[in-house]
Amino acid sequence: MIAHMSRREISAGCVIYRHAEHGIEVALVKPAGRDAWALPKGLIEPGEAPDDAALREATEESGLLGEIVARVGTIKYAYTAAWEDPPARVFKIVTFYLMRWTGGDASQHDREVELVSWFSVAEALRRASYRTERDVIRKAESMITSVTDSERGSA
Repeated sequence: MIAHMSRREISAGCVIYRHAEHGIEVALVKPAGRDAWALPKGLIEPGEAPDDAALREATEESGLLGEIVARVGTIKYAYTAAWEDPPARVFKIVTFYLMRWTGGDASQHDREVELVSWFSVAEALRRASYRTERDVIRKAESMITSVTDSERGSA
């Protein structure tokens, strides 16, 4: 019997948001070669702070610039990296941050990503491929609402 390889990956990502004419919009990325929509995320480099990694990965994968507003939360899941030989079981931990969009160009994403799009929160919740990320978007939405209220001085 072949031993199944396994490893742990620690990643960070962002819920990138902006205020649009019809309310809050969230950016999702479509990874190259996959029929999925997801939040931008990636591995934390050795010695890198999680929020710095989240900002770096979000910018690399989306082409968008912004600033971290708050920590949204952490999700955990496992998947099989079937493309590896031998296939490896990966236990992944991802901490997501709320990133207020300040600029950048969504066409300037890296090669890992096929497409970057802005969606209303409702549409992002319909499009996001992973339940755990939909939970993160829901939590981020309530955080954005409270951040916006406090910016207006009505908190």
